[in-house]
Amino acid sequence: MQKRIFGNSGLEVSALGYGCMGLNFGYGSGISKEEAIKLIRHAFELGVRFFDTAEAYGPFTNEEIVGEALQPIRDQVVIATKFGFQNGMATKGLDSRPERIRQVAEESLKRLRTDRIDLFYQHRVDPSVPIEDVAGTVKDLIAEGKVKHFGLSEASVHSIRKAHAVQPVTALQSEYSLFWREPEQEILPTLEALGIGFVPFAPLGRGFLTGKIDAGTSFADNDMRKSVPRFTEENRKANQALVALISGIAQEKDATPAQVALAWLLAQKPWIVPIPGTTKASRLAENLGGATLELTPTDLANIERATAEMTLHGDRYPPAMQRYVDHQ
Repeated sequence: MQKRIFGNSGLEVSALGYGCMGLNFGYGSGISKEEAIKLIRHAFELGVRFFDTAEAYGPFTNEEIVGEALQPIRDQVVIATKFGFQNGMATKGLDSRPERIRQVAEESLKRLRTDRIDLFYQHRVDPSVPIEDVAGTVKDLIAEGKVKHFGLSEASVHSIRKAHAVQPVTALQSEYSLFWREPEQEILPTLEALGIGFVPFAPLGRGFLTGKIDAGTSFADNDMRKSVPRFTEENRKANQALVALISGIAQEKDATPAQVALAWLLAQKPWIVPIPGTTKASRLAENLGGATLELTPTDLANIERATAEMTLHGDRYPPAMQRYVDHQ
């Protein structure tokens, strides 16, 4: 697989990473630990060199799975994890106090079976802790060799600039896809100006852009999409026009809608690295095919023209999670 470098950082990763969250968290019951380890190693065999996890996924169990899966090939991969929630639980609220950051780093190193975290993200900006203090703490961890690179997730332009002035930010991770394009307004120009890479999570619109979700789809009680306004039956029906557009292009290219959605993201900037996740080997192979699908300037222009005339319906977070959006 082709490689990409995050901005000015020098950190090189595969053009597509692997988002490990859904293996056991967020989208239903997930799969067994044994199956998850097998799938992560299969992703490596197919060329993936960038793996994303967090203490909050479980909490803790996702890091343990990733650590065990990657231990034999640790020096050949880049591992990203995150801090920022109380006791690793998003439902408990935010906690980016310096002492908590240090605690998470030590515990994550053990769970990941490694001596360094390649990319350490603040999971969500904590308004009660100055982001300069957060950046300074990670800077100290970098000086100690426990962390290699500093990242932010879902941070505003204001927060990014303040953090970057203390410790250069290697990558920002935020939602970005044909289903959610808000980062184009201010985030992407800022990242480009500062030399920061971008890691889109939910690059397939939490599965919606695969074409496998429609008005009749039902979600398990422990699937986060059940509480997301964008995934109400009414909104799923209203947003099908976007899926139809992507599906039409996929048919012309002898590709799948998911591959078109990922190829579109990769075509936006050379320092963008999406992290699609899946629990199925067949979907993993399908997703990675998006890294070799080329969309022509005409294809991209047609997508731009068609999407400009669409109105997508539904908020991307329920109210309980919306409170974590950074407005600083």
